[in-house]
Amino acid sequence: MTIAIQRVLLFLFLHIHVHVLNIVSASQLPDLRYSSCGTNGNYTENSAYQNNLNSLLSSLSSKIDNNGFSYASDGQSADKVSGIVLCRGDVELEQCRICVNNIAQKLLQLCPTQKRAIGGYDNCSLQYSNDSFILETTSFSLQYYFWNPANATKPEEFNQERSKLLENLRDRAVDGGSSQKYATGNATGPDIQSIYALVQCTPDLSRQSCFNCLTDAYGTLPRCPCLGKTGGRIIGIRCNFRYEISRFFVDVALEAPPPAGNDNKTVPTGTENKTPPTGKDDKTTRTIIIIVVSTVTIVILMICIAVILIRRRKRKLVNEIQSTSVDDTSIAESFQYDFSAIRAATDDFSDANKLGEGGFGPVYKGKLPNRQEVAVKRLSADSGQGDLEFKNEVMLVARLQHRNLVRLLGFCLDGTERLLVYEFVPNASLDQFLFDPVKRRQLDWERRSKIIGGVAKGILYLHEDSRLRIIHRDLKASNVLLDEEMNPKIADFGMARLFTLDETQGNTSRIVGTYGYMAPEYAMHGQFSVKSDVFSFGVLVLEILSGQKNTCFRNEESVEDLLSYAWTNWQQGTAANLIDPMFRGSSGLVRDIKRYIHIALLCVQENIGDRPTMAAVVLMLSSLSLSLPVPSGPAYYTHNDINPEISLIKEYNSRSSEPRELAKNKSISSSRNEASITELYPR
Repeated sequence: MTIAIQRVLLFLFLHIHVHVLNIVSASQLPDLRYSSCGTNGNYTENSAYQNNLNSLLSSLSSKIDNNGFSYASDGQSADKVSGIVLCRGDVELEQCRICVNNIAQKLLQLCPTQKRAIGGYDNCSLQYSNDSFILETTSFSLQYYFWNPANATKPEEFNQERSKLLENLRDRAVDGGSSQKYATGNATGPDIQSIYALVQCTPDLSRQSCFNCLTDAYGTLPRCPCLGKTGGRIIGIRCNFRYEISRFFVDVALEAPPPAGNDNKTVPTGTENKTPPTGKDDKTTRTIIIIVVSTVTIVILMICIAVILIRRRKRKLVNEIQSTSVDDTSIAESFQYDFSAIRAATDDFSDANKLGEGGFGPVYKGKLPNRQEVAVKRLSADSGQGDLEFKNEVMLVARLQHRNLVRLLGFCLDGTERLLVYEFVPNASLDQFLFDPVKRRQLDWERRSKIIGGVAKGILYLHEDSRLRIIHRDLKASNVLLDEEMNPKIADFGMARLFTLDETQGNTSRIVGTYGYMAPEYAMHGQFSVKSDVFSFGVLVLEILSGQKNTCFRNEESVEDLLSYAWTNWQQGTAANLIDPMFRGSSGLVRDIKRYIHIALLCVQENIGDRPTMAAVVLMLSSLSLSLPVPSGPAYYTHNDINPEISLIKEYNSRSSEPRELAKNKSISSSRNEASITELYPR
């Protein structure tokens, strides 16, 4: 007995010792390949939720099974936290646990008080939330897109072979039984180019649920920028897949599911040739057969009925075009306007009806036969999309509705003509009021603060709450329209989706935006992210507070850069110098406006990681009691030392040991030296 106790103590000592050696401070751990802090609310230090979260993270890591999977909940009611872990099928158990522990430490560092977070490396992923949806769902729920910027030499042939490979791997993965639902393989693409792919479901899914999950994941490919690229990866809560032109996984021998029936039963020696019993045993056998056949028939009938009901329900949800194409003519027609009607409504696009000129073409006022006033944007003829893709994108954007977004009513296609039809907003754009010495007086502090808050909420909707994740990329005063009550409405959102951008090595060669509002990493390197919009928002707020343009800010007799002037006065404690003179007489207003200047300076910081998310900005604007961090220096266009690796969205599988010449031809996942403009779509 004493020897047994000694062995147990020795085992515990070694286990704890190894565990301690594996714990590294979060700051020294490698950066996560992807991460996101949710907007489900915050918890307080030493609260019940935090205790439950710590307990959950510990149990998730320690309870990972041999399939690299674990999920659990901890706590009750409002303090309940749920989590889910999945490691890639070729990862050893101990490495899986270390990988998950590292994610947990990094997420607690990156999202110190958020109730929801998701993060992952190439080999493992972890997410937790106060919403039990992540445990209850068995369907595909899109979290991230990744793609290789290199184009396939023959995209159509490449896509066909890739689709065949993914479908084959899906059929293999779903047969994994209760063990790993995981499959890898390769196929030969055009020009004898190999395509390697991996698909995986969480092993707790049924065969049908895994099949449906992967099928839905494949259905998002037409909207993923990875289409026609040499590599891509789509990650959901319950399933994911990835393909590359180089091998990125290790082949493992997967345990086959146990065969059905009694094939494994051992036959007793000497009974192989015996005649089966007759009489009473025959009746019993017939009875069993009748019962089994009847039961199977009933089950099949129930399954058929369920399938029919599900299909009927899907037809009712046809308006969920997020995962479908415009094959239904009636849906497309409900959004499409006749060109002759638009031409008549705008008086043949007369100059008298011209409202302005945007980066994508002129805008005209029009009146439809039903007396509805509309704004018509006549797009430039350089869109790289076909008619079907253009219709899909317009219909997706038209589904987005928010009180602070200009509503897109539909489109018109006629030969080379491409028109977008918007609701008409009567008070024109913010810049026509803000930079006019007379009209500016209509913008009192109540209206300006309401405009700032409304724009923030509209951008937050585009970033996190809409069906798509849209990065505006051209947020400025002229793209903020004012309705009859001076409420702000953001225009031109989703325009970047309607135009195909040339992308080379992860950088866009067609910069969409307005210099002065553009984040430096985007203006100089073509890298864009949600933080690019945050920077533009910060510049816009400084303009609203000062009443002057960012590119020609006037300080008495001199002309300065608005960001430089704001930062200099902030450091010297004279931020009130930035405020529009019409507000300087009230000490109460000055105090509130200084807080807004503080928030704006946080948004225009040079370091992308230091800028807040729009969710944090909305919280800071709405809560006067919330303490604000100290901002670092703003970005200056004269700087030329922007490091491509500070992009918010980094490459997801660095292989620094490979020569740079070889890495250039591989996926973003294979190069730490190539800047990435991968756009995430977390959901």
